[in-house]
Amino acid sequence: MTEPAEVAALESLGVMSLGILDPVRLASLAESLGYRSVWVPETTGYEAFATLAAAGAVTSHLDLCSGVIPIQLRTPVLLAMGGATLQSFHPDRDVVLGVGISSPVVTERWHGVPYGSSPLARMREYLTLVRECLSGESVTFKGDFYEVSRFRLGVRLGERRPRLVIGALNEGMLRLAGEVADGVLLNYLPASRVAWSVEQVRAGEARGGRPPGSCTVYAYVHVGVCDRADGIDYARRDLFSYAVVDSYARSFELAGFAEEVAEIRARHEAKDREGALAAVTDRFIDAIDIMGDEAGVRDAVRSYVRAGVDVPVIMPLPWGPDRWAVIEATLEACAARSG
Repeated sequence: MTEPAEVAALESLGVMSLGILDPVRLASLAESLGYRSVWVPETTGYEAFATLAAAGAVTSHLDLCSGVIPIQLRTPVLLAMGGATLQSFHPDRDVVLGVGISSPVVTERWHGVPYGSSPLARMREYLTLVRECLSGESVTFKGDFYEVSRFRLGVRLGERRPRLVIGALNEGMLRLAGEVADGVLLNYLPASRVAWSVEQVRAGEARGGRPPGSCTVYAYVHVGVCDRADGIDYARRDLFSYAVVDSYARSFELAGFAEEVAEIRARHEAKDREGALAAVTDRFIDAIDIMGDEAGVRDAVRSYVRAGVDVPVIMPLPWGPDRWAVIEATLEACAARSG
């Protein structure tokens, strides 16, 4: 028998737009299938707020979520303004501002912005200031990273305000999310690692004097209804590209893939790209980038829910000769009405 909490989670599905050629079309499809939210990351592709505004214009009830925006690329004031703008357009929907610390590749190499130091302290201060800016009151703030004098948000909001969510991988950021955020967004982790992540979030809630469950646990679930042979090379490249990023490498190691990570990074350091790709094992792929038939994909999503995820956010793996057909099949397989 399916537990009530599992039913609730499966009826709260979101969808993530990374790698999708038409995120607005994706949002329309997701809403027609019963999904509750659309999530847009911000790196080198679609700009988050314009995309979410467009998605909001063609849907009637989808919650609008960024996931994630690197905090180095937008000041707290600018993030608050963007979130307030979306919330004012859609006062009856949830707007979720998902932010993260990103990586030096994204911030420095691609955007020309210093990555910075002290990520935990910076994230705490960032969220504190965003929340103050969303209050509508006059804000004067002087911290270690940000300083604002007499800012007042020029957008009038009702009772509903944007929710603040931290993208987190490792212990410190997971605990910070539990302490200060409305939610935490997990990514690139196997279902077997969810329980540990939730434990860290709950420890953060306790540290902040908050009741257990105050911090909603969202997770990107990477699944694709496709022929594994069509997607395997894409999956190797995908996991390779994250295994060479320090924060993701640590997360993968703790999830049981230390040998793979060591070999991938050693080969990458030696400029042996083919060897690095070959070091991405089938075991590694099958734990995180999950490909298969409809039943297998549904089971994968449920495994994350049973491990403690409150809201699974489907990241469709658009791998195959007809990318859109794979996306449609994946969203249909995961939809709550599919059983």
